[in-house]
Amino acid sequence: MHWFVDVLKKYAVFSGRARRQEYWMFTLISTVISIVLAIADTVLGTGEIIEAVYTLALLLPMIAVTVRRLHDTDRSGWWFLIGLVPIVGWIVMLVFMCLDSTPGHNNYGSSPKQPTY
Repeated sequence: MHWFVDVLKKYAVFSGRARRQEYWMFTLISTVISIVLAIADTVLGTGEIIEAVYTLALLLPMIAVTVRRLHDTDRSGWWFLIGLVPIVGWIVMLVFMCLDSTPGHNNYGSSPKQPTY
């Protein structure tokens, strides 16, 4: 759960790098919460309002962690926009999010995998 909270603490931080684990755990926990809220909306009859507010609240943190993940693979955050291209853009983004980190220091900082002393 700390992966989710850590991303929320850096909700508007677009600089630096994010490991695969940070990105995918945030995505997993966010998706599970979204499903639970969608079910709650259905049971309460609120018409998706709770889930929509939650999704809107997490929009900026999701964009920020995606940009940091792209930085970790030594790509500009502007690559995020390729996700707007249907199907091909989604596949490209999926591949980028699954790639391993650039070892050591890159244009966006030092590797989050390496311990700092």
